[in-house]
Formats: sequence, structure tokens, C-alpha cells
Amino acid sequence: MSTQASNTRSESTADHAAQLDVLGDDCARTILIATSEGPKTAKELTKRTDSSSATVYRRINNLLESELIAECVRFDDDGSHTTAYEATVDVLRVRIDADGIDVAVSDADE
Repeated sequence: MSTQASNTRSESTADHAAQLDVLGDDCARTILIATSEGPKTAKELTKRTDSSSATVYRRINNLLESELIAECVRFDDDGSHTTAYEATVDVLRVRIDADGIDVAVSDADE
């Protein structure tokens, strides 16, 4: 089985407050952790989170909008393919000071 990423973003436009909001959800955190191990399908993530598929798809959409995961295509040995999701961040740092909250993200590709 091989994976071909379809994520081609060149510049992050993510709202850092939205990223923090998404990470406040246990299911979303579980999905992010699972996808940091390699691409996972929604079906695999549903099993991993022990949540309904509707909940998993909502969390996937939130993570996609926050640019914490990206869609990729996973090809099987028989030539079939399916959509999978992969984490796009390795490190997320939060700094709180008198000026407010600052979030720094390091992509998995860097």
C-alpha cells in the first residue's frame, strides 16, 4: 500500500484561535494523534475514536479547515484508492503574554 499526498498548500491561512478551539475536543485530538502516525481513512478513524461516523466527519472537517490535517489519496496494491487524512503539524506551541496568545505551528513537512 502506498500513499500520495494531495496537499499542495504553500502558505498557511489557518486561524490560530480556531486551531486551539478544535484541539479542545477529545475526538479531534484522537484523530490528530492517529493521523500523525500515518494516513488514516474515516472508517479507520471512526474505529479509533469509538465515535459515530457523523461525529468523525465533523471533526475531520474542523481539522481540515484549521489546516491541522490534509486529505491524501491512499492506493492499495490492487490499484483501488481511497481518501485518507494525514496530520500536517508536528509541533504546536502556544505563548501567552501581555500581548495576548500567540500560536506557532511547525508543519510535518519541515
